[in-house]
Amino acid sequence: MISEYKKTDTSKILYIINDASLRYKGTIPDDCWHEPYMSKQELIDEFNDGVRMYGYHNNNTLIGVIGIQEVKDVILIRHAYTLTSHQNKGTGSALLEYLLKKNQNSHLLVGTWKNATWAIRFYEKFGFILHGKEQSTLLLKKYWKISSKQIKHSVVLERF
Repeated sequence: MISEYKKTDTSKILYIINDASLRYKGTIPDDCWHEPYMSKQELIDEFNDGVRMYGYHNNNTLIGVIGIQEVKDVILIRHAYTLTSHQNKGTGSALLEYLLKKNQNSHLLVGTWKNATWAIRFYEKFGFILHGKEQSTLLLKKYWKISSKQIKHSVVLERF
């Protein structure tokens, strides 16, 4: 079952994000890695910036999250994570399919780390097109609020 989560659910969402993000450790540059991967204040700031979070429940336990954020003329997919113990079992696919259905006629963008090849392949399975470095940089600067260091190590995928 998928439902929307609110700012009051921050601790549940953070548990998922910080568990799942361990997969990035050693893949992304060391100077971009920190623990926890996302702090409580960072997630609260995301909610305050208009990110809407959805969660996937299995046996009344939250096991995956995904967010969306309307920015200018696009919808950004934000913070898609599944608990390590539940990865590769369809949770991420169910969450993304839910958002795709909810936003059928929307222009969607998702950013991820360029070395997170598993994440890139995941989005490509759903029809997202990977942009090259130059276009990714332009899109990241236009639609995201991230550091130049993160921009340097990230890519953007797009779906119309």
